[in-house]
Amino acid sequence: MSTVPVKPLPPLGLHPIRRNPTSTTTLKSQTMLTTVSSKLFLGFSTYNRCFEFKSWSQMRNPASLSHRRRVSTVVASAGNMTAPSPWESWMPDKKAVATTLLLSDVIWPAAGAFAAMAIMGRMDQMLSPKGISMSVAPLGAVCAILFTTPSAPAARKYNIFLAQIGCAAIGVVAFSVFGPGWLTRSVALAASIAFMIIARANHPPAASLPLLFIDGAKFHHLNFWYALFPGAAACVILCLLQSIICYLKENIKF
Repeated sequence: MSTVPVKPLPPLGLHPIRRNPTSTTTLKSQTMLTTVSSKLFLGFSTYNRCFEFKSWSQMRNPASLSHRRRVSTVVASAGNMTAPSPWESWMPDKKAVATTLLLSDVIWPAAGAFAAMAIMGRMDQMLSPKGISMSVAPLGAVCAILFTTPSAPAARKYNIFLAQIGCAAIGVVAFSVFGPGWLTRSVALAASIAFMIIARANHPPAASLPLLFIDGAKFHHLNFWYALFPGAAACVILCLLQSIICYLKENIKF
């Protein structure tokens, strides 16, 4: 009995399929790429096709690529930041020491602070029947920032007004919910700091407004008007004085 030799069949779907280098240029639509991937499901080139499909979709959506570039840039810049030496924080700023200090650089900011407190003191006399006090302690810190470091982030008008209004309102809400006590002060301060971080409005003096309202019984009758008086209303006067002081420092030196 004779036997006929039979050639073994090649295994289906296990042999690698050569990748056509011109496939990515000839396939222009997502539908065609999906069809090719389904036909070559058992081949090793399926992974490559799927990878090409994702790359093509990313190329058609440059917003995702730009977002990844922004994220990587932020991470890289944050990684390059180094903490200062513990001893450097106990020494004066080298740039500030190297800068020549004029008498006018001292006189004009001091004069601006004097004028600010004098104006708000006079307004206190006028508004005292209504129980409104304009010359509160946090505004002294605002004067120091506006007149001595006008280019600092805390001196930006956006930071000043948004932080003053928002933190003052947080103090009113916290007092209404929890009443007086240490818990109210803790919650109000924590919420104020979180608000300034989220709103990108860093202005440290505003964090004292909630504590001033909680501990100051003379402000309780203002309720939510406290968000405007005295903080935001007084900052309008301080910002106008800052413009005058900056002009005098730049043009009248002695």
